[in-house]
Amino acid sequence: MLLAKYAGAQEQLSLKQQADKLFERYEYFKSLPLYLKLAKHKPNVQVLERIADCYRNINRYEDAEAWYAKATADAKASKISHYNYAEVLLRDEKFDLAKEQYKIYFTDAPAELKLKLSTCDSAASWMQQKSAYKVKNEAGFNTEFSDWGLSYEGKAGMVFTSDRITDNQNGDNRTGNNWFTLYEMAANGQHISELSIATDDNAIFNGDYHAGPIAFNNAADTAYITVTTAIPPKQIGLDKLDPKDKQRLYTRRLQLVMASKKNGQWTVFGSFPYNNVQEYSIGDAALSKSGRIIYFTSDMPGGVGKTDIWYCEKRRDGTWDKPINCGPTINTKEEEAFPTIAGDGALYYSSKGLAGMGGYDIYKAVGEKAQWVAPQNLKYPINSTSDDFYLVTRDGVSGYLSSNREGGHGSDDIYSFAYKPVDTIPVKRVTKPAAPNITAAKPQKTNPEIVLNPIYYDLDKSNIRPDAAVELDKLALILKQYPAVKIELSSYTDSRASDQYNLALSQRRAASVVAYLVNKGISADRLVAKYYGETHLVNKCADNVQCTEAEHQLNRRTEFRVIE
Repeated sequence: MLLAKYAGAQEQLSLKQQADKLFERYEYFKSLPLYLKLAKHKPNVQVLERIADCYRNINRYEDAEAWYAKATADAKASKISHYNYAEVLLRDEKFDLAKEQYKIYFTDAPAELKLKLSTCDSAASWMQQKSAYKVKNEAGFNTEFSDWGLSYEGKAGMVFTSDRITDNQNGDNRTGNNWFTLYEMAANGQHISELSIATDDNAIFNGDYHAGPIAFNNAADTAYITVTTAIPPKQIGLDKLDPKDKQRLYTRRLQLVMASKKNGQWTVFGSFPYNNVQEYSIGDAALSKSGRIIYFTSDMPGGVGKTDIWYCEKRRDGTWDKPINCGPTINTKEEEAFPTIAGDGALYYSSKGLAGMGGYDIYKAVGEKAQWVAPQNLKYPINSTSDDFYLVTRDGVSGYLSSNREGGHGSDDIYSFAYKPVDTIPVKRVTKPAAPNITAAKPQKTNPEIVLNPIYYDLDKSNIRPDAAVELDKLALILKQYPAVKIELSSYTDSRASDQYNLALSQRRAASVVAYLVNKGISADRLVAKYYGETHLVNKCADNVQCTEAEHQLNRRTEFRVIE
């Protein structure tokens, strides 16, 4: 009996060693059943944590939540398990429980804790608000597997990425699914097939590992494809891990390959010049409308955070200049990824480092290269407490995005979205004051009840800023949908400069708004422009009152209201 007990202990130890080695290779799908077997015999907290980690990494979040609950109930649980538990709870919309776990983890990081707590609060709040966006799961694309990263190929084509099981299944031991592969949908929307890509005997793209997403130029004759490097293991440097571990661990990084289309066939013709699979990854390409700027995701040295958005400019000879970081307005110390460029030139991308709803959130930013207006969170239902990413749009009001939110068909799904004015959103209005020191009045309703957000200006400027253009584009869409509506626009300045100068400045601002909307196809006789200079301030910032620039900014505005 003693011998049998000793032999059983040896067998269990060997089983754990095997599970640990698979886990260290990120082969969660293969290591999970071994840990579950160990869990049947009074497991220690590390086994519980590993089971939870496996479930989280193969996107089985409800199972992950249950096992993190077991693990964190043990006083010996690692702090990172409390963080991972909080992330899963946030995803499952259990906001108060998530806050408790974040507080355990961020004991010495008040700024990071504040961001996570605000994420819980904003997620709970935004989900209760009415939105002008409608989001729909597109069942025609989606399977029980991961389907994501839809890109437009020219005017009618659509290509996306999937790890669905096929007859040619190779197998990814991380998830248990196939390698990611590119698929195209027929123009009639009735047939999906694998995108044919010839390699011309080029070893950098042989289909043995992940491929996707893909980005096309406007002419749809050149593409940039994200692939996992397929070079032999002996040519890849080893990861720097515990020297006592005899396992040879290495990382297959991402790179971009370039393809062209001739006679209906895509063929890889080269590798992006700044790939360096020994040191960092490059992927998720996006091209500007002119094709002269390429944006991409990378963890190359010199970035702001874990992964950043970078760009290169095309030289006159057609080659790409050196990568430049898009800067701290776009990038944070966390992860930014999945950039796309809309038809109007706006950048859409996902971030884990800005206040949002949890996981990857989708943001919109106006600008180019390293000069950007502060990004705008697209809120719920574009975003959710899950990962939301890879938004593509031609017109800024409709398109597709990817998400692994609850209620889908599989792990990641493709969703369509459309922007339509909601029925009841109040309008922020400012009453005319009897004295200069007043505050903004309570929101008032208009008829029809539509979104009328104010726009703002830089000091002593009347030009339409990129952030104001976003609001005016929405307003133009509303006016086209309600052809009987007539609006009044009222422009103002802050209190600096003389009364006469400010009156003229507000007049120029009103004229800029009218010109912008007329250029968008709105008849001028539907726009009543008024200007009031520095009267009707929304705060205390009258003449000779010391105020911050942010306070002055609130007064440099144009407001809108429906008058007919």
